[in-house]
Amino acid sequence: MDHEGAIKHILNRLSSELPEHLSYHGKHHTADVLEAVERIGSYLTISSEEMELLRVAAAYHDSGFIYSHLSHEEKGCEIARNTLPNFGFTPERISEVETMIMATKVPQQPTGTLSDILCDADLDYLGRDDFKIIADTLYKELNHLGIMKTEQQWNTVQIGFLKEHSYHTMFGKTVRQPIKETHLEELIKIVSSYNK
Repeated sequence: MDHEGAIKHILNRLSSELPEHLSYHGKHHTADVLEAVERIGSYLTISSEEMELLRVAAAYHDSGFIYSHLSHEEKGCEIARNTLPNFGFTPERISEVETMIMATKVPQQPTGTLSDILCDADLDYLGRDDFKIIADTLYKELNHLGIMKTEQQWNTVQIGFLKEHSYHTMFGKTVRQPIKETHLEELIKIVSSYNK
């Protein structure tokens, strides 16, 4: 299996085919998730074979945005199904990639170590210092799509999301969770100030 070829192929497609209004779900997000799966996978000491498959799933996980923000996970699975055989992937391996992609659908429901890692990598920023910068790009994207009208509405939604969200890996729980809790406290202060 040509893992690197499969990854390079989809990154090229993301560069040329993703809509320009995707200020959050652009190629940069996929690059961020690729870095995060390597960081988390190394922390958990998964095998090199597992890491390669995980990296492929990370590269394809949001590729469905090429077509639509709606049901993008299913569309990403379709892209993987149609593309990965060209790089020597067996139906079994493609099925594993699809399982990982579908696990990232919110609310996340991973069913194994590799899905746990991809889910945590996908939302790694929630427990990082660049949280506000990245969250602002998501607000901008959702605002463009007419899903979020105001920053006040967005901050309220973020509080609910951060409260509901759980990290799945030991890395997420020990390294990212404490920082995520700090961001949640800050957002609660911001939202409480709206009513004053």
